[in-house]
Formats: sequence, C-alpha cells, structure tokens
Amino acid sequence: MKPVVFENVRLIDPASGLDRPGRLLVRDGVIAGTDLPGAEGRPEGADVIDGRNELVLCPGLVDMRVTIGEPGFEYRETVASAARAAVAGGITTIAVLPNTSPTIDNPALARLLRTRGEETGMIDILPYGALTRGCAGKEMAEIGLLAEAGAIAFTDGPHAIGDSRMMRQMMTYAKGFGALIVQHPEDPSLARGGCATDGELATRLGLPGIPPAAEAILIARDLRLARMTGGRLHFGHVSTAEGLDLIRSARADGLKVTCDTAPPYFDLNETVIGDFRTYAKLSPPLRAEADRRAVCAALADGTIDAIASDHMPCDADDKRQPFAVAAAGGTGLCTLLAVTLAQVHAGNLGMSDAIGLLTHRPARVLGSDAGTLETGRPADLCLFNPDTGWIVRAGELPGKAQNTPFDGRALEGRVIGTWKKGRQVHGAQAA
Repeated sequence: MKPVVFENVRLIDPASGLDRPGRLLVRDGVIAGTDLPGAEGRPEGADVIDGRNELVLCPGLVDMRVTIGEPGFEYRETVASAARAAVAGGITTIAVLPNTSPTIDNPALARLLRTRGEETGMIDILPYGALTRGCAGKEMAEIGLLAEAGAIAFTDGPHAIGDSRMMRQMMTYAKGFGALIVQHPEDPSLARGGCATDGELATRLGLPGIPPAAEAILIARDLRLARMTGGRLHFGHVSTAEGLDLIRSARADGLKVTCDTAPPYFDLNETVIGDFRTYAKLSPPLRAEADRRAVCAALADGTIDAIASDHMPCDADDKRQPFAVAAAGGTGLCTLLAVTLAQVHAGNLGMSDAIGLLTHRPARVLGSDAGTLETGRPADLCLFNPDTGWIVRAGELPGKAQNTPFDGRALEGRVIGTWKKGRQVHGAQAA
C-alpha cells in the first residue's frame, strides 16, 4: 500500500481539539502524523491529495443508529449496499440496530455482523444486541453473552420498553456488565396506532396522532429508573423540547445520561407531510416548528451528544401505501454530513462542533476508539468540500434504499473521498 499525503487541507479532529490547515500522512494503513502547511519532506512514491485550501479532512464519521435489511430483509438493503451508501456519506463505522430477522439476540449473529462489515473492506459494523428476545419486549435477552460477542449496547431498536418493572430489572442487570441501554423514547400506549404528531395538522389531514408528550413521559420515567439503578442510559432520536428539557435538567443534576438526534428533527418539521408524503413518515414523527428549533438549540448548547442518521431502509412498496399504513422510516447515510453542515452554514454550530457530533462523541458514547485522527490509529478518513452544492434526488442515491425524507432538498457539503484503513473506498480514485 502506497503512502498517502493529504496537503493543503483543513484538519479537523475534535477529539484532540485539532482545527487548522496542515498535512496528514498515511503509511501502511494508519495515520503516521500531521504537520504544518508547506512542511518539507514526502515519502518516496507517495500518492498526494491536494485539498487546494478548500477541503476539510476529518475522521471517518461514526453513525450510531443504523438499520439494515440483512439478515431477513435483504430486499430492502444488504450489508454491501449499506456500506456503499455509508462511504458515499463519509461514514466508516456504523452501529447497527438488532431488529432484523432473526433479531440480534444471540452471540453468533452479533459476531456475524462484525464479520460481514469487515468483508466489505469499507466499514466497521458495531452490532447492538437485542434488549429482549426477538425485540418483543417480554423476556430479557442474554446481555452478558451478547456483550462477550461484541455487542456495543442493548436496545429493542424502534420499540420502547413500556413495562416499568421490566425496564428497572434490565437496567439493574446491565449495570453489572457496564452495559449501555438505548431506549426509543416513546410511551407505547400513547403512540399505539398513531402516525403523525398530534395537533392541528394531523387533525386537518385526518391522521391518528401521537402526542408529543409520549416522548417526555417515557424519558421522565427512565430518568427516574436510572437514578434508582445507577444504570447507563441513552435516548435515541430525541425530537421534542420537553424531552430535551428533562435530559438537560437531569444532566445538570449529575445524572450520567446521553442522547442523540437525527437530521430530520433539526432540518424538517411536520409541514413536510402536508401532502401525505410517505417518505417523510418517520418514527418518531416529524414535529412542530417549535420542537425543531429546540433540537437546534440543544445541539448548540451540548445537551445532545451525537447526531445519528437514523437510517431506515424501506422498499418502494413499503411506502406506496396510504399514509397511516405506510412503513415509517427514512434513509440517511449519504445525507448525514451535508444536512448537519446546514447547521454550520446557518451559524448555529461551529464546524469542529458539528464534526464532533458525527465522530468522536458518538464513538465515546458507544465505547469505541473510532472517530479520531490520532497518530497510530487506522486511517479512517473523510475528505469533503463544505461549500459544494447538490440536490438530493430519490432514485439517484448510492445504495439500495431510496426512501429519503430530504428528496429535493438543496444542500451544501459534498464528500470528495472516503478512506478505510488507508485504502480509498469512495471517490474518483477509489479502486
């Protein structure tokens, strides 16, 4: 493998506080070091990537909430197609939810997913273990054995644990292994049968609503259980002002709880579904503008620990249904960076803060050592132009799934190349 030198790039590594123009050297698939612009010396025969003082080089992105179709739903997406979509978005590590068929509730499947990721040569897969057998919410899965097999956290994916007694037992048990529980924050009894945020728009469209309070109610319960048990707790795709206020207050009181959100909840609001647009049917549903603004504020003040794509592939037939019965979920791998950069262009986030929410901060939540430009680490890299404009077009996205809620959205920020362990896996020169 030839050495690679990145020159005239803006190096951003939020894990170390690095944010400056410079050069980076990759040798034998690992990061060999960085230096200042114009420094002399270059390994003989090295490939040189010139950023022309326009491009940003950062760690490969870490996406902590991804659903793929394999095993069981390969018609929606496979590991290989998800890998292509991920590297097109600068992502080199994905944490995969366990709600496949069969579910990831046994150690062999957790090991298989890690191996399948390695086989692509493009991404690392960090498997979540199912919190309950079959993600059915009735019987606790083998958390200890799954952790030994490499499960990085435990969740039932898009299904909340509604039984308070069971959740308490699980948090207590998981604490013994130092395991993280990831909760879908939505009270199941309040959400049952709903498909849009309860309010004027849902009423006008004749759609069954889910009250925004369903999120806050479950967050409040689980925060109380976390205090009782001392267990580690993370909330996925938080989307309401009330839910974020509860998390913010709990953290101010010293409770070690974390949360993430996804781009639809800070870039879109519920009006997008006004023409019964099923590509914008998500779980949790899109919210009112006041909640969207609250998510933006929580990104800026540090309440939110990570931005995840919440990638949920659906077949066209899953979406070509009346809104109330269409499948919920949207793709997000290849749009994750660009939609996040919209917050930078709007002045809500600094560039380094935005990259941190996509790299070392989700890695830290998951206990992974990915998401850094530290010397000696594998050269998982993302090179992008923050100012290149493009338009999201469903049907033209990399990967198999095309159900994007951002169809037609004009974005600024394009991935130029992605490297996995020093080998280019996306971009004009990729093998």
